[in-house]
Amino acid sequence: MRIGAHVRDESDPIGFGEKLGAEVIQMFVVDPQSWDKPQPHPKAAEIVASPIDVVVHSSYQINVASLNNRLRMPSRNAVAQQAKAAAELGAFGLVVHGGHVRSDAELDTGIDNWRKLFERQQDKGGFAVPILIENTAGGNHAMARHFDTIARLWDAVGEYGAGFCLDTCHAWAGGEDLVGVVERIKGITGRIDLVHLNSSRDEFDSGADRHANFADGTIDPQLLAEVCRTAGAPVILETPVDGVADDLAYLRENLG
Repeated sequence: MRIGAHVRDESDPIGFGEKLGAEVIQMFVVDPQSWDKPQPHPKAAEIVASPIDVVVHSSYQINVASLNNRLRMPSRNAVAQQAKAAAELGAFGLVVHGGHVRSDAELDTGIDNWRKLFERQQDKGGFAVPILIENTAGGNHAMARHFDTIARLWDAVGEYGAGFCLDTCHAWAGGEDLVGVVERIKGITGRIDLVHLNSSRDEFDSGADRHANFADGTIDPQLLAEVCRTAGAPVILETPVDGVADDLAYLRENLG
């Protein structure tokens, strides 16, 4: 089982992972709040050569579901660019949030926009790494907050090889029970390619995306360990940095 954390220092991602004893790390390839085009990483050769596996998280403003051309079109370009940069680092995937639309009436179009992302890129030879769609915590018109909507989304994109990233904080805050969550999501997508194993600062169904360390959050740590144990996928912690080492230690002690 590969367990690690999100990198807090993009200038030395492998050094960060080695200090934690991580088997896998997650990193950005651009400022996550920007539309910048990725630039070659100065330590790309070290990242590729390291035995630590890498996954890349896309920038936060990407919303390929949007009906707004001025947001959707740059989002499509950014996904393709960041997937290419991820491939250059030897990453096994690019995590992309499901995004949202402005009303329930737009949900079908938002789902179709996701399908078009894959369909149009397929005509260009496909993405350089698998796209891992992540469930999200909030929003009444989100593509991937509630599992029934994820099922509709998967009907549209599953045939294109889309992957899935399960975030435990997002599921909990989004109102989805974590008991049996692995079986439920695999029943929809047929797969879990990555787990973001995070506790939540807020209560169940709060809609708030605020991660917490295991000892401080509202999710039973044993339940988090059970998700980690049963998912059969690499696990990334995105918990607050001061407690990440303790969270990793807890998992390693409770995964027997």
